[in-house]
Amino acid sequence: MSKKILIADDNSEIREIVRILLESENYEVIEAIDGQDAIDKVNEETDLIILDMMMPNKSGLKACLEIREKTSAPILFLTAKTQDSDKQLAFSSGSDDFLSKPFSYTELVSRVKALLRRYYVYRGKEKTEEKDQIIVKDLTVHQDSKAVFVGEKEIALTEIEYQILLLLAKKRRKVFSAENIYESVWGQPYFYTCNNTVMVHIRNLRGKLEDDPQNPKYVKTVWGKGYKIE
Repeated sequence: MSKKILIADDNSEIREIVRILLESENYEVIEAIDGQDAIDKVNEETDLIILDMMMPNKSGLKACLEIREKTSAPILFLTAKTQDSDKQLAFSSGSDDFLSKPFSYTELVSRVKALLRRYYVYRGKEKTEEKDQIIVKDLTVHQDSKAVFVGEKEIALTEIEYQILLLLAKKRRKVFSAENIYESVWGQPYFYTCNNTVMVHIRNLRGKLEDDPQNPKYVKTVWGKGYKIE
């Protein structure tokens, strides 16, 4: 069965280009004309969402926040904005990746395939033989269902946040550099600006797991080296 991808952009030419490109890769493409239309069209069968950051009616950033309440499917921002602050806003709103316009068709397809591959492997949309739990203090990661709990409270994580947590939790006390994390989780070569990307996701992860994110008891910073879970 072909994967279903939702593309939301107020520019009809960009939607058409992306649709033709993705359909040539055998994906099923649903189009949305703005942020609200994207929210309305997302459902449990949507495998990936591509959002423009700036759209009328409702921006991509606002749409991303609401879409995250409906699905954990990966979200990729396609946008003309290229500042690091724009990327941080995108990741803080719950997106998984960011691609600047104008974009390479090869790069877009590569990002889409990588996001879908991680989604299917890590979120359990395909069967996995791993059934065990990882327990760190009162944090529990259920690898079979991909559910994460702090005490009895279930914590909703994005795809990337879950992957970072799983990476650190599987090898407790091992220090992972930002480069280790980026190349393991994103599956792409690391370059210096990726450090901010990792930092934003670590901050978001702490904000969801920790009672006091400034003094974390789970995801620790090892200054000058990286991050670990003790």
